[in-house]
Amino acid sequence: MTAYSDISAHFGRIAALSNAIGILDWDNATMMPKGAAGTRAESLALLQVLRHGMMTDPRLGDWLPEAEADNALGDWERANLREIRRLWTVQTVLPADLVEASSKATSACEMAWRQARADSDFAALLPQLQEVLALQREIGRAKGEALGLSPYDALLNDYEPGGRSERIDGLFDDLAAFLPGFTEEVLAAQARRPAVARPAGPFPVESQRALGVEMMGVLGYDFERGRLDVSTHPFCGGADNDVRITTRYDEADFTRALMGVLHETGHALYEQGRPQAWMTQPVGQARGMSLHESQSLLMEMQACRSREFITFAAPRMRSAFGGTGPAWEAESLWRHYTRVERGFIRVDADEVTYPAHVILRYRLEKAMIAGDLALADLPGAWNEQMRALLGVAPPDDRLGCLQDIHWPSGGWGYFPTYTLGAMTAAQVFDAACRAEPEILPSIGRGDFAPLVGWLRANIHGQGSLWQTDELLTRATGRPLDAAVFKAHLRRRYGGEG
Repeated sequence: MTAYSDISAHFGRIAALSNAIGILDWDNATMMPKGAAGTRAESLALLQVLRHGMMTDPRLGDWLPEAEADNALGDWERANLREIRRLWTVQTVLPADLVEASSKATSACEMAWRQARADSDFAALLPQLQEVLALQREIGRAKGEALGLSPYDALLNDYEPGGRSERIDGLFDDLAAFLPGFTEEVLAAQARRPAVARPAGPFPVESQRALGVEMMGVLGYDFERGRLDVSTHPFCGGADNDVRITTRYDEADFTRALMGVLHETGHALYEQGRPQAWMTQPVGQARGMSLHESQSLLMEMQACRSREFITFAAPRMRSAFGGTGPAWEAESLWRHYTRVERGFIRVDADEVTYPAHVILRYRLEKAMIAGDLALADLPGAWNEQMRALLGVAPPDDRLGCLQDIHWPSGGWGYFPTYTLGAMTAAQVFDAACRAEPEILPSIGRGDFAPLVGWLRANIHGQGSLWQTDELLTRATGRPLDAAVFKAHLRRRYGGEG
């Protein structure tokens, strides 16, 4: 046995433990009865501590230098060691009791969030969320001291390796300056056109699910390695080769659930397309969450809101719900799916206003981690930021600061990856269509194989072989460039479009 083979076997066992945690997390959100919450929290906390112990195993400190000095290793093995050293460095600074406390706090907070959201009562969530925030600050400080980063950048680094708030501030400030004026232009152009007829419901949940499953298959989702369920907050989770997605349904509007399914299918295609030979190793994981979000937004926004896809899907929508009349024509449905309007809910936002929802959350979570914003003041600060960025403010907590599960579940530092992902999606889709001109015509026939094939070769199958900027440059010819995203928005939504 070599040092590298010892490390590889060790991380194979860690992957098996992570898969068990992933299925239990999925069950928490979909099937678990409320009365099991306490027992589940204890089980997950123990598994998290066991995984943390394996990630910080002292033997890794001996194996890593020996493996890194092995000149016989190939590019994938060396990239795997790079990722393992990064993970080991940040994990070794966290004591086991902090990992356990964080796991228990987030489990309890998630359950409290579900009830608080239903009741639109932020005050009811405040004690549990305060504990989660305090622990996240402690985790951020510990990791930041080891990495030479601010606490927030240390948390961001978990989701976007190498990501820095200084760069994000510049990108987001640029978008925050561009989007309000552009949104006004788009809204003015919409107002000059005839009103878009909306398909009339109700739309039975069973029919919505059947249509969603059909479209998942069109995109290339492998149902032999996953499933579709319902949860309060849509997500993609599960385990290696068991990639599960969820959505939520509204019988008054089928369009939101359908696009939510297509969004999560984009995540799932990335997970299902990771390199099988490296599936249990860090180098076989997705390359950061901005790239992951790019794959969901590429499918939802770039491909499935295109005229080509809506033209293909329109007759299938009519068939699913027995729809007739002008509202069910492809052009009308495309206008509906690309309609821009100010709203309260991030996951229901259109492509133009969505980045503002993310910028809002990014600014607020950064301030809370830094201690510049008291958690009790979050609802007021939320409304103030939303008025400034979107020109609206929610009437209650459910439509405001309680709509997302990220902070209760400990996902501090995750939010900016959504808009980084939107910019990446535009750039990757543009590169794919330039490389394979048949992609859009094929989508119009319901054939996603050319697009998914290009993504498997250039994104999914690359795992974490390359750093994010290098992977993006290899795939698209340039590092992340916000100009491509702006150009896409202008083409689709600008003027009379």
